[in-house]
Amino acid sequence: MDLREVVVEPVSTADEGRYRCLMQAHHYLGALPKIGETLWYAARWRGEWVALIGFSAPALKCRARDAWIGWDFRLRHGRLHLLANNSRFLILPGWHRPNLASRVLSLCERRLVSDWPQRFGHALLLVETFVDPSRFRGTIYRASNWLYLGQTRGFRRIRGGYSVTPTVPKLLFARPLNPHARARLTKASLDPIDRHGAPRIMIAADTMRALPEFFAEIDDPRRRQGRRHPLPTVLGIAAGATLCGMRGYKAMAEWAQDLSPRARERFRCRRRNGRHAVPSQSVIRDVLVRVDPGQLDRALQRWNHAHGAEDEVLAIDGKTLRNAVHEDPDGPCQTHVLSAVGHESQTTHTQKK
Repeated sequence: MDLREVVVEPVSTADEGRYRCLMQAHHYLGALPKIGETLWYAARWRGEWVALIGFSAPALKCRARDAWIGWDFRLRHGRLHLLANNSRFLILPGWHRPNLASRVLSLCERRLVSDWPQRFGHALLLVETFVDPSRFRGTIYRASNWLYLGQTRGFRRIRGGYSVTPTVPKLLFARPLNPHARARLTKASLDPIDRHGAPRIMIAADTMRALPEFFAEIDDPRRRQGRRHPLPTVLGIAAGATLCGMRGYKAMAEWAQDLSPRARERFRCRRRNGRHAVPSQSVIRDVLVRVDPGQLDRALQRWNHAHGAEDEVLAIDGKTLRNAVHEDPDGPCQTHVLSAVGHESQTTHTQKK
């Protein structure tokens, strides 16, 4: 078998069913659904499928990987789209040949550099994979010059969070697709070519617990009758959603609905029918429209003073509001708003007219 005749191509829509069936039948983990940013490849030799390989979303967090990159949880959450996971790799039965696996992996790496931006609109800087040491030693990845970053802690992602007890730790390998991958992933501000969608940040668990405390002294404008959610909880969730890039009442409510049970408990949501309930869109809108803006602004500034020390650089930006005219001693003039935004936390610390 001449390995120079092996070619790697993306799996066409018509062949996706065949890909799933083969992966389900011959891979020990079975097939994976095609969710989010996913690319499937088939390696061919003289028209025959000899290997299948799939790339999908990376792990949300991995201590060994994150330590090697050198980013914290805030940077990680908004830059995970620049990483991918080699989630499946299968040499089909009857096609095990020396050096075939490393050849296929090398060809995939070359294709990913151009295929990923073309398909998803942004660069791909790093590929990771997890190897079960009870079955394999990662020889393929070592031979292909992937970096061994260490072992995972053994926890796996489940519905509603992560498993309580660890299972078998996995071997972690990574392959930078760009010589400056680590530098680009840890920059204070991403280059335009690396940006994708709205900027997002992740809120730490301690921040979730602390947010409602800053709103505890604000007067509740609602009547006592019919209050289902404490005011600090509603304002804390609204502030948390805003910190994560949500804009508008609907986006805030959807963000709240996506909170895990543990996150809802940290925001001190009330338990109803055995689960923590979050405020609806109408409740969030009603509170934010009626709450005293001065008290809210002072509470947010106290939070900024407590948690904004990590920002080493502030960006100052001014805007002129259209059709917003106010009276001045010198006559009518337009309203201007000045904002201070932290580079590291991507937090708007204050806005002033």
